[in-house]
Amino acid sequence: MEVVHDLGRWRDSAQATRARGRVVGLVPTMGALHEGHLALVHAARERGDVVFLTIFVNPRQFGDAADLARYPRTLEADQALAESVGVDVLVVPSLDEMWPDYPRDTMTSVHVTGLGDVLEGEGRPGHFAGVASVVAKLFAVTGPCRAYFGEKDYQQVAVVRQMVRDLALPVDVVDVPVVRDADGLALSSRNGRLSAHGRVQALALSRAIASAARRSAPASVLRAAMRAELARAELEVAYAEIVDPLTLQPLDDGARGAARALVAGVVEGVRLIDNGPVTLGQEE
Repeated sequence: MEVVHDLGRWRDSAQATRARGRVVGLVPTMGALHEGHLALVHAARERGDVVFLTIFVNPRQFGDAADLARYPRTLEADQALAESVGVDVLVVPSLDEMWPDYPRDTMTSVHVTGLGDVLEGEGRPGHFAGVASVVAKLFAVTGPCRAYFGEKDYQQVAVVRQMVRDLALPVDVVDVPVVRDADGLALSSRNGRLSAHGRVQALALSRAIASAARRSAPASVLRAAMRAELARAELEVAYAEIVDPLTLQPLDDGARGAARALVAGVVEGVRLIDNGPVTLGQEE
């Protein structure tokens, strides 16, 4: 496995891969790798891509300095894990390489209007501008590629897809289904900050999604089912919504067919999200 730290070598390695007639498979991460990240690597390898995995904790997507400071950094373990699953190029750029003016604001930013302003964007102002900006830079340095993102961050995938479409970037965005632990909790690098009690409480998020997914009903009925599940766990609810899968706008009871359920809550100071597909239909 090649380990790269500077942007020039990263760009050259990706270009050399394409020159050999191979497809670059890009797996962007912030490290603290788990099975959810490895599912992205496996998806890229199944397609025959040369896998470039990036690890960069992007400060521009954290509105809370304390949250940034607490974010897990496990580079040595991540490197060993990446090599064990067949990552070809591990990219670990420095903060100076990615944002040379930090902590001053970077003058250029990418803001995906609408998609980036609701749900997580409403609760975390500036978050998706930080996400879109860093992903745009990853794409700019990597060049034409297939980029793999987990559906656990469903809104992030929607924002990145829209950015790629609007800017005509030479990137094929591939989404990979949510990976869960045996108890149903969606895998997240933040889960490690939960106590045993907090983890039990957090399971209400996946139960809320399951409660909406197991039935076909109007949007208001599914919302009520999710909120009831979250209320029983007594966790701090950020949102529990039924939205259009593409626009992420809330749906009313006149909507029918495919939709997306998204929930977010705070457990022991840790913000967690989950989501899943649901079907809107007549009252049961």
